[in-house]
Amino acid sequence: MTQHQSTQTMKPATAAKKLGVYLDATPAEFREGVVSRAELNALQAEPPEWLRELRRNGPHPRPVVAAKLGVSISGLARGGITEPLTTEQIEELKREQPEWLQKERATQAEVRKEAARVKAKQAERAAREDD
Repeated sequence: MTQHQSTQTMKPATAAKKLGVYLDATPAEFREGVVSRAELNALQAEPPEWLRELRRNGPHPRPVVAAKLGVSISGLARGGITEPLTTEQIEELKREQPEWLQKERATQAEVRKEAARVKAKQAERAAREDD
């Protein structure tokens, strides 16, 4: 009995998310088709010029914008940023340092600090249980 392995495909939105790009900025042929796992791997291994350009200059999706600014996606929304931003717009925000960005970066730093504290405490507890 032979098994036929079906090709895994995904919607363009899923592929764009995995590639870290804003779907509406991708070429029409990308948005209108389906992407196989092999095609996604090929795009990641050897990105075509359109993908390199999007990653370099944007517009970037909110998760990428948040990461580049060092804030959470919720922090972006609280700061009034709901649309994708270009690299230039992100750099401008970094230079201007608006009050909301300073506050959200401080909040994000506290969240990371607390997460590290909890992780250390859990590791300590696990080490005591192993003894």
